[in-house]
Amino acid sequence: MDPTVDTARRRPVRRLAALACASLLLAAAGCGRDAGDTGAAPVAARATATPEAASQLLDWALPAVEAGSATPDLSRAPDGSLLLGWINSRQGRRHVFQFSRFDPAQQRWRTAPATIAIGNRMFVNWADTPHMAATPDGALWAHWLQKSGDAPYAYDIALVRSRDGGANWGSPVVPHDDGTPTEHGFVSMWAQGGDGSIGLAWLDGRNTGAATGHDGHDAAGGDPHGGGGPMTLRAAVFDANLRRTADHEIDASVCDCCQTAAAVTARGPVVVYRGRSDAEIRDILLTRFDGAAWTAPAVVHADNWTMPACPVNGPDVAADGDALLVGWYSAPAGTPLVQLARSDDAGDAFAAPVVLDSGEAVQGRVAVALDAQQAWALWLREEAGVQTLWLSRRSPDLATEYERIEVATLQGRGRATGFPQLQVVDGQGYVVWTDVVDGAPQLRGARIVR
Repeated sequence: MDPTVDTARRRPVRRLAALACASLLLAAAGCGRDAGDTGAAPVAARATATPEAASQLLDWALPAVEAGSATPDLSRAPDGSLLLGWINSRQGRRHVFQFSRFDPAQQRWRTAPATIAIGNRMFVNWADTPHMAATPDGALWAHWLQKSGDAPYAYDIALVRSRDGGANWGSPVVPHDDGTPTEHGFVSMWAQGGDGSIGLAWLDGRNTGAATGHDGHDAAGGDPHGGGGPMTLRAAVFDANLRRTADHEIDASVCDCCQTAAAVTARGPVVVYRGRSDAEIRDILLTRFDGAAWTAPAVVHADNWTMPACPVNGPDVAADGDALLVGWYSAPAGTPLVQLARSDDAGDAFAAPVVLDSGEAVQGRVAVALDAQQAWALWLREEAGVQTLWLSRRSPDLATEYERIEVATLQGRGRATGFPQLQVVDGQGYVVWTDVVDGAPQLRGARIVR
């Protein structure tokens, strides 16, 4: 079946026109309050609206992050709290990887910004970014990228764990053991089981040769292999003592610089990513881990997009039990598309996708979320030199669009705005993105309140 173009009526909602002004007060928002209390009523105290009811779009006062902060990561912990991570980079100073933790029930930041890592050899890039995850034993995990050689894209993954909520972090380990000065990145992480183990998947360039010809991070075009072998997708599991307990090559040829994404279903974790065939077809694939082996990668939908270079535009995935939601960008007929597809059996099969947006203005960089009441998708557009951030909230089966919201009009353009982030807790949406103000990146936040 062909994808169904969404023609649902767009419900008007107010825009976050005051976001730029409100952001100037971020530091003051925490003064006199415990760890950044926003002053809003706790979510638990508000009545839950029906899914069809219109939302309120509100500023989400982020912790007091400094100018130069970008590449946000937003993940949900088992206790329902949100982990916000970012990199602060300023000329003449070392890169700093920081985080803070938000309590949605109390609408307050539990912690002021805390540092995970700092260093001159940290590899910082708009598309290949650090991530965080929490495991059921209360531990926090984080990864960043560390230069391993002089070639532009010679870098390793550094993985760390904290036993005390991020106050202290252990020594980093490198999850791959090939020792080659090539690219290792585009990581996704998940809690593997209930014993405190962490799973991670990444793009591994051990077969690509010297990491000198990779242009895909900066612009689509060129041969990102630089004449070497294909990029691979690998995965590993580490226990609470950072000992590797599983290590697999999942796919021997994948798209070189598109993000991976992971979610945990009732049947185990899944990873979605952009494949790469010998004919340069770069469709979205899915694989699931049963605790011992990964399933053979299968196409989410056969777009049959033939693309000679990496589009730097990976998929996202969210899970609720056996239900899965995948969102992605493609341009199979030369027209950019954002599509969504749902599976009710942990990824064994997907319904025909819905085309959420199409046209030359579509930038993609999709983020998704899913619960029993609704499916959410976030993406970027850029038209006439103006970039906008949009959110669609739909029925779980994707058949009905409840509302479409223009979350923000950005001052930044192109890749400077990076990849926006989305999480949903108790029916409320939380969005974080990068904007550029007076030439410096800044983090911005919004809440979609119901």
